[in-house]
Amino acid sequence: MTIAIYHCSIKIISRGKGKSAVAAAAYRSSEKLMNDYDGTTHDFTRKGGVVHTEILLPDNAPREYADRSTLWNAVEAVEKSKNAQLSREIEIALPNELSEAECIELAREFVQKTFVDNGMCADVCIHNPNREQKNIHAHIMLTMRPFNEDGTWGDKQRKEYLLDENGNKIYDKRKRTYKCRIVQTTDWNSREKAEEWREAWSEFLNNALEQRNISEKVDYRSFERQGRLEKPTVHMGVAATQMERKGIRTVKGNTNREIKSINAKISVLLKRIEVLDNELAKMREIPKEGSLIEMLMRFHDNGIKFSEVRGVSVSNLKKIAKFKDLTHLIAFVQGHKIRTLSELAEKNSETKAEMKNYKSKLISTQKRMKELTELLDNYPRYKENKAVYLEWQSITNPKKKEKFYDKHYGEIALFKTAKSFYDSNLNGAKLTPKAWQRELDELKKSAEVDRAKVEKMGDDVAVMETLIYNVQRLTNYEEKQNEIQRKRSCELE
Repeated sequence: MTIAIYHCSIKIISRGKGKSAVAAAAYRSSEKLMNDYDGTTHDFTRKGGVVHTEILLPDNAPREYADRSTLWNAVEAVEKSKNAQLSREIEIALPNELSEAECIELAREFVQKTFVDNGMCADVCIHNPNREQKNIHAHIMLTMRPFNEDGTWGDKQRKEYLLDENGNKIYDKRKRTYKCRIVQTTDWNSREKAEEWREAWSEFLNNALEQRNISEKVDYRSFERQGRLEKPTVHMGVAATQMERKGIRTVKGNTNREIKSINAKISVLLKRIEVLDNELAKMREIPKEGSLIEMLMRFHDNGIKFSEVRGVSVSNLKKIAKFKDLTHLIAFVQGHKIRTLSELAEKNSETKAEMKNYKSKLISTQKRMKELTELLDNYPRYKENKAVYLEWQSITNPKKKEKFYDKHYGEIALFKTAKSFYDSNLNGAKLTPKAWQRELDELKKSAEVDRAKVEKMGDDVAVMETLIYNVQRLTNYEEKQNEIQRKRSCELE
């Protein structure tokens, strides 16, 4: 059975980070494109897994931009800065519940209404690298400049002078210029807009599933923002996913299995506790002179007698087993000082609150485990490809450097990805994989203790379920016996 998943990542392709819009477009479309900006040819025609590509244009964009090479070379040309932001890339996971053609249509509709209708050119590439093990997803490259009405590129931002109370420009004597501020011409770079796009994709996805009578839903928010107690799994990534499919267990895969196991236990136990709450609300309170222990004893004795009345022979071994069950229930009731159904309901509520409070504390622990897993996952890419990257950097001859880059593109890209990740997450701190592994191992040991505590709470829930079941059976039995007695009394009168 397939399960709908939500994945929508947003990143910037920047010249300042050694990226090229033309190179990115060539790779995602599996084409050969030449970058007029630096004269580099990027040939990815041997790359597989690309099942669909197309370019969508807003009404005021030049029609020639429907050609991939023309579009992205125009972007490279209009951006003059050495650290210019060239393109925004949206990556979305498409639902396995839909056919390949339906996924393409869903992606096209989402891109058109969310981006193109708002003035962006969109280069859409659908990847389905392994059609037997579905991992269909879309790479959407977007232009970052608005268009003017005449089809020329507009400005990303403009300078706005600060004015005094009389409407005059304010002069800064120290800087010897008028004070001003930079104003974005669009809201495309705002966090609010990114949040809006992520929400829009979840709505498109849920509508598509609903139209096909699929009950599964997705939510663009994190588990913490949703108020869910489950811990989110770690995004596996392409390399880890492929290794898992081959039967090779990875750090991310093991972490995900552990998280899913705990999440499943939490969900099931909370549902069972909710059922207990409902059952306890329906049941009558035990009279003050009565007690749960006395009722359990009567239930046990009546069960043996009822079997004998029906002519069913109860072996000594079965009697011993039933008595052990009774002893276990009585020990639980006495250990928790539960005398009445009200006190049993209180114990059930305490268990529920304890589980919720306890599991909410695990969110921070899981967050750290995710961080450590990502740090460790990137280290082999960093270490194994560093020498190749440094050799490439040391080459001064442009042609030799380009030739070396084409030959070792994969290793260089992997290193740069890992380096970028560490730069963003470590803030210049040293790489300490052994320390990361030790910390992760300690957290895993802690997770084992957590699992044992969850199991113990599960045992308590099971005992309370048995208690309520026995009391219900006894109450029904004694009511029937009283009804029979009343009828006999009436007949004698």
